[in-house]
Amino acid sequence: MKPLVKEVESNFLKSDLPDLQPGYTVKVFVRIKEGNKERTQAFEGVIIKKRGAGINKTITVRRIFQGIGVERVFPINSPRIEKITVLRRGQVRRSKLYYLRERSGKATRLKEKTRK
Repeated sequence: MKPLVKEVESNFLKSDLPDLQPGYTVKVFVRIKEGNKERTQAFEGVIIKKRGAGINKTITVRRIFQGIGVERVFPINSPRIEKITVLRRGQVRRSKLYYLRERSGKATRLKEKTRK
């Protein structure tokens, strides 16, 4: 990446982000604008994918809502993202957890990381 681009992008990078890895259960607080009002909506789920670098870094969060899988992509450096909190740290052995799409119910549970 060119130094000038890196310098401009560095102004927009967030510094207060937690460590985000696939398998982590997170709660993402997003600012939503409806008409002339603004409110915060929380989206809780498991990170199944992480991609990009710098200002283009995104995470894909999956959750089950009324029996249907819902996935949402969040650009983590977006000004619309208020905060991201990590609720659980799942232990996984791969970087893309697409296999969770075929699973339902208790089969979607991930083992939790234990601290040493």
